[in-house]
Amino acid sequence: MSGARNGSRAGTAARFRELHHGRQPGEALVLPGAWDAAGARIVADAGFAALATPSAGVSASLGYADGECPAEEMFAAVARIARAVALPVTADIERGYGLPPREIAERLLDTGAVGCNLEDSVAGKLVPAGEQAEFLASVREALGPAPFLNARVDAHLHGAEEPLAEALERGRAYVAAGADGVYPIGAPLDDLAVLARELPVPVNGLARVAGGGPSAAELAAAGCTRVTFGGGLAARAYDSVRADVRALAAELRPGS
Repeated sequence: MSGARNGSRAGTAARFRELHHGRQPGEALVLPGAWDAAGARIVADAGFAALATPSAGVSASLGYADGECPAEEMFAAVARIARAVALPVTADIERGYGLPPREIAERLLDTGAVGCNLEDSVAGKLVPAGEQAEFLASVREALGPAPFLNARVDAHLHGAEEPLAEALERGRAYVAAGADGVYPIGAPLDDLAVLARELPVPVNGLARVAGGGPSAAELAAAGCTRVTFGGGLAARAYDSVRADVRALAAELRPGS
């Protein structure tokens, strides 16, 4: 059985990797963010080819602020999502929760996920690029060649002096370290176009689901070949529930 599972996972990983490549200009792999098993099934039923788990959405569903979810709870949630669907699942695992690279790889692979995001900042500060590149290289070695390693670049998010130049430098270092994709979170469309042109791997853009930022179509037009939503879908769902519950509470107040 173990060999069958490993073979199935390898096939799913290869399928996920292939989804990133061979796309026409202006076309992107769109990965909705599912934060629980029910949401994952909704994504699958809608016909998407793969999905991404958002750390912010998973954390909220478990009662934690973004960045405060314990590793064991995050990996357990990813495993429930991956078990719920036949789609390839890639997981946002922040910066690995302080775990050594081999343990990060083991825990990720145990969930059934076939890819992950790893970010390059801690507590709002960028990790030195060389240090992050070494970390990514160690994770790459521990994961093996199949899972898709998406390197998040936080230069625009955390106020680098020259964010585009910083993102380019980091992106090149991370690709050399074995990253399969680069995720310059928060970069504007013009900078994303430069990064997509200059880097030899898929560039991941962050879309907004309710305005206030670029759409999936705008990101694809800028050259992003992968689009994710962070915790945006989860936040929108919780906002809807919050509004409904507050309306219900108002109805139940005396004199209403």
